Amino acid sequence: MIISTIAFYLFAAMTIASAFMVISAKNPVHSVLYLILAFFNSAALFVLLGAEFIAMILVVVYVGAVAVLFLFVVMMLDINFAELRQGFLQYLPIGGLIGLILLIELILVVSGWALSPEAIQVGSQVAPVMTDLTNTEQIGQVIYTEYAYLFQIAGMILLVAMIGAIVLTNRSRPGVRKQNIARQVYRRPEESMAVRKVEPGQGV
Repeated sequence: MIISTIAFYLFAAMTIASAFMVISAKNPVHSVLYLILAFFNSAALFVLLGAEFIAMILVVVYVGAVAVLFLFVVMMLDINFAELRQGFLQYLPIGGLIGLILLIELILVVSGWALSPEAIQVGSQVAPVMTDLTNTEQIGQVIYTEYAYLFQIAGMILLVAMIGAIVLTNRSRPGVRKQNIARQVYRRPEESMAVRKVEPGQGV
């Protein structure tokens, strides 16, 4: 019990610290690396809670795909971050005002937070665990029974977002040359090459 408690506080502290470094690091590559570290620590917290499947999905999907994609995009795009920081001071007043409003809201929420006796009694009880089912089967039963409609709605939203991204990417833009595969396949040799007779001592 003591070891699990120490591990929880260790992973939680590392998650909070790495999340703070994501927004405070000056180098965007370092921010992505700190984001990967936050994902790993969050996966460790899920393992401590007994949700091994969610922890593995977090590592495989977010670390193996999303975070690496972020890293490749940041490294491939030639962004002048010094030029982006030049207009920082003109947005400082409105940014400070929004930050102050959020801070006041957080203070109001924390000051009015309290635990009811019923919540303490419910939280102290250990939830029953079905030993005859695996972690993946238990998650599947919850998702496809109690949250089936919400799961389908989330899938539809992601599908619409994917279609929107494809439409915005493949829109017709003037001055952009696109590959015509059919024209390349049915092209004749006479159209693609020409024989030139070059006299000795003359260039092409």
